[in-house]
Amino acid sequence: MDIQNFIDNEFVNGLETIDVFNPVTGEKVSQVASASAEDVNRALHAAQTASNTYGQLSINARKALIDELIAKLKGDEATIVDLLIQETGKTYDVASYDFNMLVDCLGYYVEEVKRHYAETIPDYDGGHLNFLSYQPVGVVAGLLTWNFPLLNLGYKLGPALASGCTSVFKISDKTPMASMRVAELINEVAFPKGTVNMICGRGKVVSDAMAGSTIPRLLTMIGSTFAGQKLIEKSPTSVKRLSLELGGDAPVLVFDDADLDAAVADIVGLKLANAGQICVAPNRIFVHRNIYSDFIDKAKVLMESYKYVGEQSSGPELSPVVSEEILNSLLGFCEPEMHKGTIVTGGKRANRPGYFMQATLIKDVARDSALTCEEIFGPIMPVMPFDDDDDIFAIANDTEYGLSAYLYTQNLARALEAERRLLFGNILINEAYYSLQLPHGGLKQSGFGKDVSHLALDDYYDTKRISIKR
Repeated sequence: MDIQNFIDNEFVNGLETIDVFNPVTGEKVSQVASASAEDVNRALHAAQTASNTYGQLSINARKALIDELIAKLKGDEATIVDLLIQETGKTYDVASYDFNMLVDCLGYYVEEVKRHYAETIPDYDGGHLNFLSYQPVGVVAGLLTWNFPLLNLGYKLGPALASGCTSVFKISDKTPMASMRVAELINEVAFPKGTVNMICGRGKVVSDAMAGSTIPRLLTMIGSTFAGQKLIEKSPTSVKRLSLELGGDAPVLVFDDADLDAAVADIVGLKLANAGQICVAPNRIFVHRNIYSDFIDKAKVLMESYKYVGEQSSGPELSPVVSEEILNSLLGFCEPEMHKGTIVTGGKRANRPGYFMQATLIKDVARDSALTCEEIFGPIMPVMPFDDDDDIFAIANDTEYGLSAYLYTQNLARALEAERRLLFGNILINEAYYSLQLPHGGLKQSGFGKDVSHLALDDYYDTKRISIKR
């Protein structure tokens, strides 16, 4: 299967291609055209031209187009989910969730823009009528990562289309197949030419061209903190808005009054979902010493119950990681000098084809080890004990990241203290709960701006103040 770039409502080849592999088998399944800087520039100009038309459409006119796209997506769900599974190795349930998040984001935002109310502002002297007006910001340039190709697309495409913005998206060259099938369906809907453009290519070539252009009004990204920093460095060719969801180093605090069985199930379930390739996955698990041994025992049993995708035995499924390179980096984390603890289970490559790693539990990890200082992004769960005299909230905050934190306790005062002291954009207490209407974003080096919820729309609008003399 040859995958082309989608630029100005045309599917175009590149001067070279990038191979795409199935992580379950390690075999090549397709190749995607690699966009050049000139391709990026063409896509941005197409979006700029289209913004003059699409941005003028009424909410109802945009809704009609988006509703048609949603219908086409739903009608093609089986094909798209299969493409997702081929390129990511996801379980069926996770691939289905990935797909449906795109559909849900499109539907959510086309309704949410109806409630993006302007306001009138009182005039203290009574001599003016003052009110606010919103208009689409213009061209959105989005750089998306590979872990949830369609969810990530939905987080950006949903508010862009609903608000009247046009867009250029860099799709990961590791996982282009499902996203470019979405582009084919977009092309079947009567959006103005150039409203949505999707390209793949070498990261530095494409991201530098997008960030360095003066056309985008909003640069948005889901990716690593390092990639976000490089994007910022290249962007000052013009004044641009930035909305960045970057790396995470999520702490988990399990106190001795927690519902231990529920906590273990929640933590292990989130850690091993999508093979740990989730920006909000637990990265540093701190367990009160009074329940530490029980936690380790229960986590070990649950983690060893996972089967690999494709196996016929019963039990929850563990998918592969996305590439050989990433698998090797994860195996490096299991070297003793990287964690300074004890591997309880796992720690090795699975004895099967593809990019599978064993579900790995490591106890007594050193708090200052390399494993606890970097985003793992794989099925490795480091666990450390803490005591009553530890300032565990300060320990949890001892990271440059600030995306998500998790707390398990029955103590309301402790939960409220966590809300006050933890320096993270998402603080989840007694359940790892995420939903479309809830804002998602980080603090510190995990970025700024919000994805999902009504707050995300603010980045996609310019605000005007109007005053009329009475």
